[in-house]
Amino acid sequence: MFRILFYTPEIPGNTGSAIRLAAVTGSELHLVEPLGFDFEDSKLRRAGLDYHDLAVVTVHQSLDDAFAALLPARVFAFTSHGETRFADIAYEPGDVLFFGPESVGLPADVLADPRVTARVRLPMQPARRSLNLANAASIAVYEAWRQNGYAGAQA
Repeated sequence: MFRILFYTPEIPGNTGSAIRLAAVTGSELHLVEPLGFDFEDSKLRRAGLDYHDLAVVTVHQSLDDAFAALLPARVFAFTSHGETRFADIAYEPGDVLFFGPESVGLPADVLADPRVTARVRLPMQPARRSLNLANAASIAVYEAWRQNGYAGAQA
């Protein structure tokens, strides 16, 4: 299905929520180290509840390692500086939905990486800095899944 890629996530609750998101949508979650928490963190476990065993979660030591495992694929980097609105993309199974750390988002050098297909934004009201990481990933994954007929969902 779709692959969610979190670059150096910092807040355990967001990653726990993304684990649940991956489980309920049939997506994969990929995390790039360093992580701002460990998998024993109670906030991570609480947010992911019993979905850890139902989700595909892979931790990569570096962004290069993540791209080596995920490519070839289209990589959509979500950023408040994106040129393309998220709903204007025709998503395909296997696409990578790429998000940066909560405090700063994706760094400029990562956004400029030639392996990034497009820089994508979620519309927001003016003078708002950002959206919660888990919420942003949920919006993107559900739009991609919707466009593909909710493949694999129960009726």
